[in-house]
Amino acid sequence: MRAAQGAELSRTVSFPVSESDIRRWAIAVYFPEPPPPMFWDATAAERTIHKGIVAPEEFNPFAWMSADGPAVPDDGGYDPDSTEKGLGLRPPGLRNMLNGGVEVEYGVRMRPGDVITSVRRLGAYSERTGRLGTMLMTVFEDTWTNQRDERVKLSTMTLIRY
Repeated sequence: MRAAQGAELSRTVSFPVSESDIRRWAIAVYFPEPPPPMFWDATAAERTIHKGIVAPEEFNPFAWMSADGPAVPDDGGYDPDSTEKGLGLRPPGLRNMLNGGVEVEYGVRMRPGDVITSVRRLGAYSERTGRLGTMLMTVFEDTWTNQRDERVKLSTMTLIRY
């Protein structure tokens, strides 16, 4: 399993980000207060450090659909062994799992016209012993880049299986 560290698990490409997408996201995030003008007013946004409209850092261009089409609905459950099965590895066979946390590092801001590519990789495995036995920590890294190959965001999620 350790040999699979760094393997690409998925690649997704967004539709071009529009001013309308950014504006609607900002309205929803800041509700009931009005969003800052840098997210919807081109004139005000020109006077900021960004020199134009930018998206809030937590903006998700994949929230509704990607350019690859709608997400395939799952069967209502989650298979704790799906990562290893997808990589053609013998799964660890652990039955339970929980979210061990998410860390996010932001890079350049998303702007109207940007096309974002998400590449999700298997980051690392480690083991710990807990009161219920051996726990397998699996780290996933999701890197978002724009069409200029500038990093927009790096999310690191830890999944704990036992």
